[in-house]
Amino acid sequence: MKKLRVGIIGTGGIANAHMRAYQQIPEVEIVGGADIIPGKAREFLDRYELTDAKDFTSAAELLKMDLDAVSVCTYNSTHAECTVAALEAGVHVLCEKPMSITLDEGVAMCRAEKKSGKILTIGFQPRYDENSRHIKELVQSGLLGDVYYVQSGGGRRRGIPGSTFIDKDKAGVGALADIGCYALDFGLNTIGYPKPLTVSAVAYDYFGKNPKYYKESDRFSVDDFSAAFIRLEGGITFDFRMSWAMHMDTCGDFLFLGKDAGLKVSQPHFELWGGAWDGPIGEITLMHDDENGTPTSSKIDIIPQEKSNLFYKKVRSFIDAILNGTEAPVPTSQILYNQAIIDGIIRSSELGREVEIVIPEI
Repeated sequence: MKKLRVGIIGTGGIANAHMRAYQQIPEVEIVGGADIIPGKAREFLDRYELTDAKDFTSAAELLKMDLDAVSVCTYNSTHAECTVAALEAGVHVLCEKPMSITLDEGVAMCRAEKKSGKILTIGFQPRYDENSRHIKELVQSGLLGDVYYVQSGGGRRRGIPGSTFIDKDKAGVGALADIGCYALDFGLNTIGYPKPLTVSAVAYDYFGKNPKYYKESDRFSVDDFSAAFIRLEGGITFDFRMSWAMHMDTCGDFLFLGKDAGLKVSQPHFELWGGAWDGPIGEITLMHDDENGTPTSSKIDIIPQEKSNLFYKKVRSFIDAILNGTEAPVPTSQILYNQAIIDGIIRSSELGREVEIVIPEI
């Protein structure tokens, strides 16, 4: 069996999850890795006993190899340039979330994808959560009627990461891009990804820049909390909020309000860290009227599953799409809307006013 030749661009923390998933897939051979820090790619490959795999200090050098696909696991600000370079080299790409930082970068990625004819998929592993899928099926079935309002929930009471996550030059934004993109995807994907029209947003950094709460406050340069009022096509409103740190245990439950019924989705209680919508779901409750017109609530059974299996499913679906010649499992046509909202939140919070979202033709 001829194996797919795969390389990994960026060999930091998240690359380990990609590597562990790839090594469970018999149709894949990891042939190279690249990282701008000298020696880091070599150490990474040797850690997984891939002594024959080649190491490089640039994506450009790695892309000179005979490759079928790459994972882009760099920090956010280089997602676009590495992805575009890989597509131009004729290579399929699995790019970690968020897609990029700006809408313009996301557009460039989509145009490179279209021109190349290769697969570009974005790394949203919560898509493979069976409960998330069941929630989407319930909403898409028409059980709620027309959905007119979505509220994101969750958020961390304390949970600011370190490394490049807090550096604006590398991450671009903080909690918004790290875990906020998951909440946006869960809400938008559930209701069919309507086009965003306008955003009015705020962003704060009160915890990250306070040494009382964060030991690296002197280099913290991104948001630790953001909130937005997002208008979507079809008269739908998305009330978004996400936190790395706050004096509260949660921003609330995820709500889907329909004209016929509502759905409340809660995460399990995590005292400090959790509620980021990249983890398990605690409860699903249908709010509706009974046959007598009396308001009532019905619990929907939770499907037990292993959270650790989601990352494997994400990578496996990417490889299956390549092998079977099918479409990207998490298509950029959807995630570009997610990215447009992130871009809008950044612009609105900086300008202090509502901004319009205009998405160029691909």
